[in-house]
Amino acid sequence: MSDWIDVAAVGEIGEGGVKLVDVGGDEVAVFNIAGDYYALADVCTHDGGTLADGTVEGHEIECPRHGARFDIRTGKVTAPPAYEAVQTYPVRINDCRVQVRKD
Repeated sequence: MSDWIDVAAVGEIGEGGVKLVDVGGDEVAVFNIAGDYYALADVCTHDGGTLADGTVEGHEIECPRHGARFDIRTGKVTAPPAYEAVQTYPVRINDCRVQVRKD
């Protein structure tokens, strides 16, 4: 199991915002949704495009390339053309720091 990596201060990522970070060599998008933080691999499973540039609506991110949608909380596909979930990463708050871990 990997160590927790500091990726942001609590509040640094604005409501509905996203920050790209490196977690153990993986590009990860960290989202703030209603004060809760979530982390997804920054790659659309449809064609490998970046998700961080997509539109966040509620708990969903829409890939800017072809419109595939994913649940930010679970990584599950909510609309095609993607059919495979996006990898998620554990997130925690520790001493007012948002931390992510690569399992």
